[in-house]
Amino acid sequence: MESLFVSTGVVALAEIGDKTQLLAFILAARFKKPVPIILGILCATIVNHGLAGALGAWITATASPEVLRWVLGASFLGMAAWTMIPDKIEEEETQVARRFGVFGATLITFFLAEMGDKTQIATVAMAAHYANPFLVVIGTTLGMLIADVPAVFVGDKLAAKIPMKLVHSIAAAIFALLGVATFLGAGEKLGF
Repeated sequence: MESLFVSTGVVALAEIGDKTQLLAFILAARFKKPVPIILGILCATIVNHGLAGALGAWITATASPEVLRWVLGASFLGMAAWTMIPDKIEEEETQVARRFGVFGATLITFFLAEMGDKTQIATVAMAAHYANPFLVVIGTTLGMLIADVPAVFVGDKLAAKIPMKLVHSIAAAIFALLGVATFLGAGEKLGF
């Protein structure tokens, strides 16, 4: 259950101020249809993070325990640094909506925005770190929804009141702690 709780919390914190949360704000403001936006976020995240979880499980199965430990430790420390860099949304990611409707636009733009994003890479790393990638994917999906669903309903009003630097600092600290713990052998009981 640790994998579920850690992955949910870390992704929920890391997602605050992330470009996909900004995309949720923009789509909600533009279309004012929360249900198809939320369903699009859910479906895109399940597919995206499912692929990331599978990649993490594959890495665990193919890399030696010593190599995996160093790669994961470095990945978590890298995620800590990356979390401190605020994201910006690119306008072309929102232009898709004109062709595919609200659900289709959300599905496509969220899936594409998450490709190579810090929360996707965090999902790969946590799926490789924990013995149960399925719980990690459930956790990271819940984390995305915890951060993005309120954005759909309250939009820019909430964004202006959230202390982004503090939230990013907390998420970065958690990633850093995971990195240090991995370097120190916290995952040895899991086989790496």
